[in-house]
Amino acid sequence: MTMRDKLSNYTRLYAPIVIESDSEGSDQSTQHVEEEWISDAISAADIVSDLSQKIMRTSCSRFNKNRANIWDGAVRGFKRASYDPLHDMLVKFTDDEGSTEDAVDTGGPKCEFLTLMDCLKARRIFDGPENGRFLTFNNAAVREDEYFLAGRMIAVSIVHGGPGPRFLSNMLYDYLIGRTDINGTVEDVTDETMKAALIEISSAESLDELHALIEKYESLLQTAGCFDFPQSVKGKDNIVKDFILWYIIYRNQYSVQRFRDGLSTLDVINALEQHPIAFRPYMCYSVDRLTSVSLEDVFKPQLSEPGSTRRQKETRILGYWRDYLLDTGEQETGVSLQNILMFATGLDSLPPSTIVPQPRLIFERSSKFSIASTCANTIKLPVSKSYDEFKNAMDFGIQNSPGFGLR
Repeated sequence: MTMRDKLSNYTRLYAPIVIESDSEGSDQSTQHVEEEWISDAISAADIVSDLSQKIMRTSCSRFNKNRANIWDGAVRGFKRASYDPLHDMLVKFTDDEGSTEDAVDTGGPKCEFLTLMDCLKARRIFDGPENGRFLTFNNAAVREDEYFLAGRMIAVSIVHGGPGPRFLSNMLYDYLIGRTDINGTVEDVTDETMKAALIEISSAESLDELHALIEKYESLLQTAGCFDFPQSVKGKDNIVKDFILWYIIYRNQYSVQRFRDGLSTLDVINALEQHPIAFRPYMCYSVDRLTSVSLEDVFKPQLSEPGSTRRQKETRILGYWRDYLLDTGEQETGVSLQNILMFATGLDSLPPSTIVPQPRLIFERSSKFSIASTCANTIKLPVSKSYDEFKNAMDFGIQNSPGFGLR
């Protein structure tokens, strides 16, 4: 399917999905089938490409950042009265001494800046497991409208070529996209007293035991709106499910709504609603992380003419590069695959969009160490005499690049 065909499909598929059915169960089943069909029809990259057409490349919102405190600079920039998410982004970093770096943003610094999701994940507005964060109410964050700001940051990052958060809980994501059949687990509850109560209730083996536990935790269950005496022991499942739903979603309703308002920036929330499967790996944790194979596919080598002496040396170095990726993936080098991607593009994970310009490999003969240009998304590979020399040169170049180890 050509890009034109995909975008033609997108125009048709992006309209709200209206499903008519005679039963609620059929509604949910049909919705899941519809989502899978849509996900197969168009990729997240195609959708983001369409959303990014609205960006005005002739206007810029400027961000001045220090790598030692990305979050602080991000908040100032996004809250600036002149900021407009439809404007392109001009990002300049300052080094630790406070002097402005030479590189002016033509893509790489912007992508590096947008890789602030680790900072976002650790903010006071989130709670829950490391790879399944949900929103939690915080009065100070409400006063500073941090929930809206976080949603806007994520939306802007996605449309402007940056990564998605990759840490939201599936339950929160399902609620944001309008799912009604959402479920969490007792492990999602971080309050130890509440968790212990739920574990007791879910372990009840008889109706009498269950009713006794309901009386024991009456105050807690009333607060969550799920105080009830079921007619069978199986009713404990609904009590636990309803409590978790209250704990993660309903008690944080204001926070969730402001976060969703932020995600509506650049129409991203609509894209998530219409294509939830395509975007889930970029919003929630996925085991399908960066690999040596996926990274090899990202970078295209710029080779000399076939048969030339240069080409022979380049193919030897290309073999070293591929082995280096394999060794890095197996943690046998001094860096990570994320470090390599960040070194060349300013990104530490593959974004839902296509990386522009196309990342390239160039063979460097004037330096014995690896050199990168995040503005052009290139890595200059050293033309080393042996693989060990190549590996050491790559490690040294990456480990001594600006920003290494600051995240």
